[in-house]
Amino acid sequence: MPVAKIKIISSNKNAVVSIAKQITDIAKSLGVKKKGPIPLPTHKMKISTRKTPCSNGSHTFDHWEMSMHKWLVHIEGSEQALRQIMRISVPDSVHIEMTLS
Repeated sequence: MPVAKIKIISSNKNAVVSIAKQITDIAKSLGVKKKGPIPLPTHKMKISTRKTPCSNGSHTFDHWEMSMHKWLVHIEGSEQALRQIMRISVPDSVHIEMTLS
């Protein structure tokens, strides 16, 4: 039976957790085997920029940081389960990758 690997990525951790919970609830209600949700390492992007664009003034910097949260869920490929997962309303800030193997 095919397995669907669902990777959920967002900078908002609460959105990732809620989408993963919805997917696991669908799997439980249909009695489909699942693994996860598995939290993957958080990717932190750090950028330091100079406050003044010219070289005048003191050497002061702004530091910016953005965290990308990733979770992984494996579900056995039941057609009914995958159709319900595709109907989940996903916010614009969340990116979902689904692969079948």
